[in-house]
Amino acid sequence: MKADKAIASYRRMRAQPLWRLLAATSAPVVIALLQSHLYERERSLPASIFHERIARDLQQLRAQGEDFPQTAQAYVASWLADGYLERRFPAGASEEEYELSTAAVEAIRFVSGLVQPHSAATESRLTLVIEALARLAEDTDSDKFRRIERLMAEQTRIDREIDAIQKGQMRVLPDARAIERIREIIMLADDLAGDFRRVRDEFDQLNRALRERIMDSDGNRGEVLDALFAGIDLISDSEAGRTFTAFWRLLTDPEQAATLEQALNSVMSREFVGLLEARERRFLLRLTRNLLEQGGMVHEVLQTFARSLKHFVQSREYLEQRRLNQLLKNAQRAALALKDEVRVTETLQYTLGLSSSRLRSLSQWVLHDPSLQALPGQMSEGEAPVIDLASVSELVAQSEIDFRTLKANVRALLAQRSQASIAEVLEVFPAAQGLGSVIGLLALGSRYGFKAGDSETVNWVGSDAQRRSAKIAKIFFLQERANELA
Repeated sequence: MKADKAIASYRRMRAQPLWRLLAATSAPVVIALLQSHLYERERSLPASIFHERIARDLQQLRAQGEDFPQTAQAYVASWLADGYLERRFPAGASEEEYELSTAAVEAIRFVSGLVQPHSAATESRLTLVIEALARLAEDTDSDKFRRIERLMAEQTRIDREIDAIQKGQMRVLPDARAIERIREIIMLADDLAGDFRRVRDEFDQLNRALRERIMDSDGNRGEVLDALFAGIDLISDSEAGRTFTAFWRLLTDPEQAATLEQALNSVMSREFVGLLEARERRFLLRLTRNLLEQGGMVHEVLQTFARSLKHFVQSREYLEQRRLNQLLKNAQRAALALKDEVRVTETLQYTLGLSSSRLRSLSQWVLHDPSLQALPGQMSEGEAPVIDLASVSELVAQSEIDFRTLKANVRALLAQRSQASIAEVLEVFPAAQGLGSVIGLLALGSRYGFKAGDSETVNWVGSDAQRRSAKIAKIFFLQERANELA
């Protein structure tokens, strides 16, 4: 690439969110806050929780002498405007949620790579390259004799290895090389999770481009409209759509999913996994769930874009949008034609009649409550009930789940073992509130635990002294997350 082209490309990139975030004066603080709340733990947070956590961190920074005069809401709004955050309103949610933009994810991964750089040329990387090239050479070879020869050589090698194992000559990968290789796998899997965001951005850009083509197409039936009316899904049939569909089919294939799950369970049972950092072990435990969640999110976006684009055309909303677009263009052309005849400071002899209707947000509407207009009746004095502190405590225990005690029980059990399921917690600490304790542990597990995929049976004694049991999803509390239960 010539220097002038490189300069032009880098200048365009300099104006994009990724470069602006890395070059910002407050980049260390912004990247650290975003990494702490929306990268290492959850990947999305409701607005109220995210604002609360940012406000708490800003308060700690101010106590250390840092200058952050604005509120958490103001900083979050500026990060959203700068393209570091994305705001979405999931279906069925009570409030909007924040998540990192693709640029912010790339910035965090780049800075994290500088803090903990990988070796320039590790043995595991070279092995991956050699295996990938060898597999590519085999899969693209059209000579059947060479392929049969390679398969027979592979069969001979496997037979020799089986014979060596039967004789007790089994080679096991050393811990150092195993750690090196599993960290390369973690890096590749993390890159794969980041690819989902870029695919989702491609779908968003494709959806906008298709709508612009519909708006700018001449005549009643343009090329895009003809394809849509013919039932062709232009988004799913695009290059990004076909690539993601193939990947999603592979990810959700039962055989491949079982292979991945079995391999993960086998690796996590090895002793060398204890040498990994807690963050790396947590990433491996959540690998399958994260891939399915990220892929499912992109798949839902793909389907939503396809449905909305078809509805946009089939409901003929594009005609009204095209009419408004044409009116705006006519107004712009008229303004350009008059720019040389009318000065900016000249008073126009024209009166514009404004609408007299009062516009208000729907959120400001209040339902009429007739009870508020009713006259208060005569209040009579009642007899004071016989009540003491013990009865008040019993009433509170019956009406509210004692999450404080449940958290303390889980922390106490995790102090003795690395992980514990809900059934194991109830074996050591019986359900004091019956079904309420089971529900409380499920609520804590959905937020702080790890869902294993299978089920387990829990037992408790109800208020009627009857012993009951239920089958629930198997959820583990992990020792490295015990501090979150404080």
